[in-house]
Amino acid sequence: MKKLLYISLLTLLFGCEKTIRPNLSTPEKIVVIDAWLNQKPERQEIKITRSQPYFDNSGMVKIKGAVVQVKDLNTGTVYNFQEGESAYFWDPNGAPLGTIGHTYQLTVSVDGEKFEATATLGRVPPVDSILFTYNKKDLLIKQDYYKAEFSAVDPQGLGDAYWIKAWKNNTYLGKPEELNMAFDAGFTAGQPVDGQLFNIPIRKAFLNPSEEIPGKKGEFTPPYMVGDSLTVEIHSINADAFDFLFNVSLQTTKPGGFAELFSMPMTNAPTNIKSTNKQSVVNVAGFFNVAAVSKKGVKLTQQLADKARQKASN
Repeated sequence: MKKLLYISLLTLLFGCEKTIRPNLSTPEKIVVIDAWLNQKPERQEIKITRSQPYFDNSGMVKIKGAVVQVKDLNTGTVYNFQEGESAYFWDPNGAPLGTIGHTYQLTVSVDGEKFEATATLGRVPPVDSILFTYNKKDLLIKQDYYKAEFSAVDPQGLGDAYWIKAWKNNTYLGKPEELNMAFDAGFTAGQPVDGQLFNIPIRKAFLNPSEEIPGKKGEFTPPYMVGDSLTVEIHSINADAFDFLFNVSLQTTKPGGFAELFSMPMTNAPTNIKSTNKQSVVNVAGFFNVAAVSKKGVKLTQQLADKARQKASN
């Protein structure tokens, strides 16, 4: 009897599969402010949109007519952002935005509502080097290949946080599972690793893309071959920005499957942007951060590849 009951339950849970489109109530539209600014000598953009129903795939639409400013609270300097086709922008014209240690205030006025956020521009260590290591072909990658890692040392003093970004052959490694952050030289604020080289997974685990080859199950592409290039940037972020990105990572890298039925529901990551109207019923999402940036890029030449092979053979 117990066996029959067990089989019946399995049949109920896994015996059929059907695509459904539930009738969801119309959600409240949320103002979304995406304001990740940095000191790079290039156009800075702030995207202001409204959220949309889950099954609406028409794409995010910019909110028009907003007044957008960023103010240096230490000097009083105001950066006025102009309205563009898809975002609000400010051009540095040779004088990049921001000074390390200064605090900046974002103000967005739209549809009679005013939103504000503050962020302090933190320090960032230089990217000392990018190295490639030689690897012989194996069960997953059927040709000799190379892996990359960068080297950087967290400065002395607890409380620094970073977002490490990478580009292979000028293509941004921006998949959810490639989101790479560090708190001081470690993974979290609860793991005080200060004033030393970043932990090995931070230096290399997220820099080596490898995907299954279509039509060849169990066989993957090599991370790097001769001729490939890698660029690494380290962006300074606040502790609350670290928490925001950590929550984004949790929400976007769920494993799926039956266990997801019992997991916590998805929610918006916590934001540092608030309405100045205490009686406001307008919800807001997104984040504001101003970053210092260090950068290094390397191309895997034949000479570098030969050195990596030689080092591996020693």
